Amino acid sequence: MLRREHDAGVETLTLARAERGNALSAALVDALCDAVEGACADAKVHTLVLRGEGRHLCTGFDLSDLESSSDGDLLARFVRVETLLAALWHAPVRTVACAQGRTWGAGADLFAACDVRRAAPDATFRFPGAGFGLVLGTRRLAERVGADTARRWVTGAEEADAAQALRTGLATEIADDLRAPLPAPAIDRATAAAVRAATRADHRDADLAALVRSAAAPGLKRRIAAYRDALRAATAPRT
Repeated sequence: MLRREHDAGVETLTLARAERGNALSAALVDALCDAVEGACADAKVHTLVLRGEGRHLCTGFDLSDLESSSDGDLLARFVRVETLLAALWHAPVRTVACAQGRTWGAGADLFAACDVRRAAPDATFRFPGAGFGLVLGTRRLAERVGADTARRWVTGAEEADAAQALRTGLATEIADDLRAPLPAPAIDRATAAAVRAATRADHRDADLAALVRSAAAPGLKRRIAAYRDALRAATAPRT
């Protein structure tokens, strides 16, 4: 589900659910939270890398258990994801995301939360959470690409390709080889953490409140199911 590797100060976390497009199940989110927390607490780690096995980095939430989930179950999952995104955004180490194929929904939020954001030429990005009334990751996206672009992408469920991601600042580079090594950081970990704290305002409480307000409205499961069914209908082959 989640593969962890450590080499010379670099902790690599690989989402290993290629058969599900590396969609985020509750168990995978929990594993990611624990792994990120562990890497941030390890003084030997200076870089944390997120990868996805197979064709995609992450296609978003795994909704395969939607029918057996309650509104409360779903709210708890979204809160856990927001906690993960905040941990990456405020991590005391350099964070790197490597995107190929579909990087959608919570997968796109993971990408946006990292410092170095490498996109393969075939990468695409979508932020569809507003389609079922969810406000998740939007403020961080706005910091990356600007408020106007973030609003357009989120409210219009627009899809951005790698070139658009680079042009707007969502991606920091387009890379043919996502596994090309990065140079070691030029400054020590403690100084890097201090620089990050000095240049990045802490909005964790406000981000969590915005998420909970949006997700706590009655009918969360119904809204997600309606969104899923509409998406299936739109992509079904016509006869």
